[in-house]
Amino acid sequence: MDENLANDLAELPALLDAVRASATDLLTGIDTRPVARAPKEVRPEELPEHGIGLRRALALFRERWEPGFSGSAGPRYLGFVTGGATPASVAGDWLTGVLDQNAMSGEDSTAIELERQTVDWIGRLFGLDQHTGAFVSGATMSNFVGLAIAREWLGEQRGISVAQAGVGALGPVHVLSGTPHASIVKSLSMLGIGRDSVQLVPTLPGREAVDVAELDEALAALDGRPAIVVANAGTVNTVDFDDLRAIAALRQRYPFWLHVDGAFGAFAALSPEHAALVDGLGAADSVCVDLHKWLNVPYDAAVQFTRRRDLQLRVFLNSAAYLTAPTGTPDFGHLVPENSRRLRALAAWFSLTAYGRNGHQDIVRRNISCANNLAEQLTATGLLRLTAPVRLNVVCFTLADRATAERVDALAEAIAESGETFVTPTVYEGQPALRAAFSNWRTTDADVDRAAKAITAAALALS
Repeated sequence: MDENLANDLAELPALLDAVRASATDLLTGIDTRPVARAPKEVRPEELPEHGIGLRRALALFRERWEPGFSGSAGPRYLGFVTGGATPASVAGDWLTGVLDQNAMSGEDSTAIELERQTVDWIGRLFGLDQHTGAFVSGATMSNFVGLAIAREWLGEQRGISVAQAGVGALGPVHVLSGTPHASIVKSLSMLGIGRDSVQLVPTLPGREAVDVAELDEALAALDGRPAIVVANAGTVNTVDFDDLRAIAALRQRYPFWLHVDGAFGAFAALSPEHAALVDGLGAADSVCVDLHKWLNVPYDAAVQFTRRRDLQLRVFLNSAAYLTAPTGTPDFGHLVPENSRRLRALAAWFSLTAYGRNGHQDIVRRNISCANNLAEQLTATGLLRLTAPVRLNVVCFTLADRATAERVDALAEAIAESGETFVTPTVYEGQPALRAAFSNWRTTDADVDRAAKAITAAALALS
């Protein structure tokens, strides 16, 4: 055995204590860490011929690399939709690495049963009791799997199996959506359906939600040809929601697969005041839910849900002499693209077990309150205005005057340079804007005050 490996094994308890101490320093100091770090070029180094052991590697990491990492796990990182990691999920993630289970097969471990139970719990959070699910890496892969099943359904309507015959046998595909996320378009490209298959349906005036009457007309124009409809349970810019119940009702007259992208917006189901936004989610044929956003588990983790596991199995069947053929409830290796992966469910299981439905409901409700608080503070200055109402957990805003792309970009840079908070740029209805997304379990009103102060100061400097 390599000398460094042998020494690390002999000193493993002490070394894990050192890693624990390092992690504790990082987590307890997250509130004082700059929220964003401008990337800097790092001088490349050669791969070591001879290692230095874990203790020295840890010290080198903390000296060379860790100072350049952002505080994205902290309470004032408001970019994209980036959750944090609850204490219980951090513990689960650490044990995931320690146990090193391949959660794709149930032949040698109960890990797959824990994964099945966790998927069931998550489905119940969103009223998806009639669906089955599987863990994937994130929203993009969840949308990919859902659309792959939809592709197989299209083939079923035409008497073919796309999984067997290939997408070329399918012919033209119609994908209708009001405001599809970029991952939807990317997934269609990867699936061979093509980006050009997307037909944008007009949205309601001043909204990102699809106009159901326009969708009705678009489906009627297909003259009975099967289609895929992608609905939103929370758009990224303004967290707008399609009328899922009304869309699902259109299936009484038109044949289509209903896929709902609820990456983070599905969590509205946990807030009694906002649950109506996702009414009808259970009627979807497939649903995307991202967990490293509002469930606050470490990257990477998401779940894909569907009503048609039989079609999912047809797409992702993993057949070989050395693999167990699926009987009864299939292993996850037959349901998702990966043949092997880590036990993603353990972090979620720990967090759900430790805090339950009520604990995660509290996170959602507090984040929504924080978003409304920030919106009030920003608009009170007169320097900034909202580009859309705060519907859930995202504040979309811009400069009140001369909101050019250059000035809005300069505002974003100044906010990041403050180290106090971080927001991301966007464009909404042709208007350059910024987004502040709340999804971290740590965020409090005090953090909102600090973020508002930094944003206001940056805007004042530009005026």
